[in-house]
Amino acid sequence: MTSRVDADGNNRQSLSNDELHHLNDFIRHHQPQSVAINLLFSFLNDEDECRIEQSLKQAFPELFISRSSEVLPEYKEYERGIATWLNAWVGPLVQGYLKRLATGVQPAQLSVMQSSGGTIAAADQSTDSSHNNPFHNESVLTFDMGGTSTDVAVIEGELQLTSEGHIGDYPVAISMVDMHTIGAGGGSIAWVDEGGILQVGPESAGASPGPACYAQGGQQATVTDANLILGRLSGDAFLGGSMQLDEDASRCAIETLATQLSLSSADKAIEETASGIIQVANEHMTRALRVMSIQRGIDPKTLVLVPFGGAGALHVCALAENLQMSQAMVPIHAGVLSAFGMVVAPHSRDLSHTINTLLELAGEEQLNEQLKILADRGVAELSSEGIDKAEIKIYYSVDLRYSGQSYTLSVPWSGLDKTVQAFHDLHQKRYGHQHNQAIELVNLRVKVSASPVVLSLPKLPLATNPAVVTSQRTLYGIDDAVSIYQRETLSYSHKIKGPALIVERVSTTWLEPNWVCEVDPVGNLLLSSRS
Repeated sequence: MTSRVDADGNNRQSLSNDELHHLNDFIRHHQPQSVAINLLFSFLNDEDECRIEQSLKQAFPELFISRSSEVLPEYKEYERGIATWLNAWVGPLVQGYLKRLATGVQPAQLSVMQSSGGTIAAADQSTDSSHNNPFHNESVLTFDMGGTSTDVAVIEGELQLTSEGHIGDYPVAISMVDMHTIGAGGGSIAWVDEGGILQVGPESAGASPGPACYAQGGQQATVTDANLILGRLSGDAFLGGSMQLDEDASRCAIETLATQLSLSSADKAIEETASGIIQVANEHMTRALRVMSIQRGIDPKTLVLVPFGGAGALHVCALAENLQMSQAMVPIHAGVLSAFGMVVAPHSRDLSHTINTLLELAGEEQLNEQLKILADRGVAELSSEGIDKAEIKIYYSVDLRYSGQSYTLSVPWSGLDKTVQAFHDLHQKRYGHQHNQAIELVNLRVKVSASPVVLSLPKLPLATNPAVVTSQRTLYGIDDAVSIYQRETLSYSHKIKGPALIVERVSTTWLEPNWVCEVDPVGNLLLSSRS
């Protein structure tokens, strides 16, 4: 290809028609499912990328085409190329699945959650849908513990976004919720390394065959098996009693580990090994929580820990104690909170454009004009999905850095002077210092968003009697029998002292000793430490 665009966006040499014909011949010979187009400096001048796309569309109408100046019109060739390639890689599979799903749910409309926390019409789906949306509240530290992984995020008023995320080992510079993901979930497999040390994850048993206790052929011990052996899960009440767990299978799997750890002859060897599995898994999650809080200059003691996902509430008290946190909340519908978030998330678009200049050289009026161009594009896209323009809100932000730095911080755009001060303050908070030197403007960002869906949760009746204990169970490490409560029977203002188990169809809350729980008006469990 002889296309040449310089660093200022000037077209030095355009593609010839002969080259486009040769490219079409190449595609016709190899018959790929998708094509990724990524030319140098196309975020400044995408003329040749668009010519390639148009030529391929005319010759191959069914070909999935991913163009970098559309996927990620920003600098950093590697990150832009990876995002474009990933989009081309997963695009045909996702596109085919969504088309079939959209046909199957007609006449209902199908939307897809984006990594940035909003939804998008299924027809416009691309790489954006790589993560779930965490719980939205004031000043909370969240962790979503499912079957294969745990996602950690901090929310201080608004969702925090980043353009420095990863999918696996690949950097993905699209805007996404700023979270840290580790391979620690209910299905994480426990194993003993060559040094004789107990490890947990990152490999997972998945849903099939799943943990050993699922009795679907899994033979390796997992975190779920450990919770079952310790008594924190009930084998005959899992998923509201619709699924029976095989405790004998869990014991057999964990006994294998106990033998490898030379504990097989010890009293309660299986229980001790199960306890060790939980401790290792908790330490992995604690480190992830520290990454998103302490390592960013945020004191976790000032936050509320919010667990969700099917397994999160089993570990919330231990994780809070590890971080010296005294407040936690298990939200209503915690086990399926990500799905609940998808229902109420607004339609939105996130658009960006690279500027890469000293902020003092960028005129405020010119920046406002360029931000408006991005905003108008986003508003038009939402309007095409049937969103009333009067309902659309627009948020402006910029990526800034001190001259000479490699990484940026994103701050809201509120005029030149206020934005500069906001950047200094954020740099001070994040890194503990600020500089008296020139600031570079790297990217303009615009988020256009419809109003979120408003759902009113039903209020619980005020409790007139103490919470009813439905049964009791002996748990490993606890002297007395532990009371078990059905969450569905709890009312507003009910108070429960740990140790206790609060069970529901989609999750279980393990209220450890020295913790108390109070039910709020809509059924959230407010946990506090008595120590």
